[in-house]
Amino acid sequence: MELKLTKPIVFFDLETTGTNITDDRIVEISYIKVYPDGREESRTLRINPGRPIPPEATAVHHISDADVANAPLFEQVAGSLAAVFTDVDIAGFNSNRFDVPLLVEEFLRVGTNLDLTKCRFVDVQTIFHKMEQRTLSAAYLFYCGKELDGAHSADADTRATYEVLKAQLDRYASLQNDIDFLSKFSTQNRNVDFAGRIVYNDKDVEVFNFGKYKGMPVAEVMVRDQGYYSWIMQGDFPLNTKNVITRIRLRGLNSNNTHK
Repeated sequence: MELKLTKPIVFFDLETTGTNITDDRIVEISYIKVYPDGREESRTLRINPGRPIPPEATAVHHISDADVANAPLFEQVAGSLAAVFTDVDIAGFNSNRFDVPLLVEEFLRVGTNLDLTKCRFVDVQTIFHKMEQRTLSAAYLFYCGKELDGAHSADADTRATYEVLKAQLDRYASLQNDIDFLSKFSTQNRNVDFAGRIVYNDKDVEVFNFGKYKGMPVAEVMVRDQGYYSWIMQGDFPLNTKNVITRIRLRGLNSNNTHK
């Protein structure tokens, strides 16, 4: 089943130096940009992470330091990639928890503020886990009847994710061929930041999703424990998370000044 789109959707996958959103870097990105008329644009790009690739990472994606030695740095391709991800919806496999937050971090490090506030995010892994509980290779075999050759290469994983979503729509009558529905269905938390450290509660209030203040409103904690803000700003948190907390804190300060 082909996707019913109201605007382009970008399927993408990252290969990285590791799995730490704040510290690790991209070594390969692959994307397929699908337009409402069915037209597709695809590209796979190697990126020099500016640091050695750990052997355990190379063992997974088979990309070595030599493979990216002459590849561009992320800052050299940030502009063209930002254009790809502008005014689109975004899809991937485990993308809401890993690929999207890490990609945003890379943009922020080079001073590019990619605005994804109007994007809808479809995580094919979440749909798969809600329906069948498997991995991407198993999903590809289960839904598409084919072995996933080249697993853990960004190009193969991206293409497989795209094909799996279309096959999921064919298989499950309860899944609506509508990006808004798929985005909501594949969202596990209502994240405020991309890493899910801050989420909306059932009253649409931003609350901490970790630590000793888990479940408490961020704005309230910023007033009660001002040292907590400094701890977060100096800690190993994603830049996007720090920006979100700073915005909430400043909003509270401005509100208090207005009412004085």
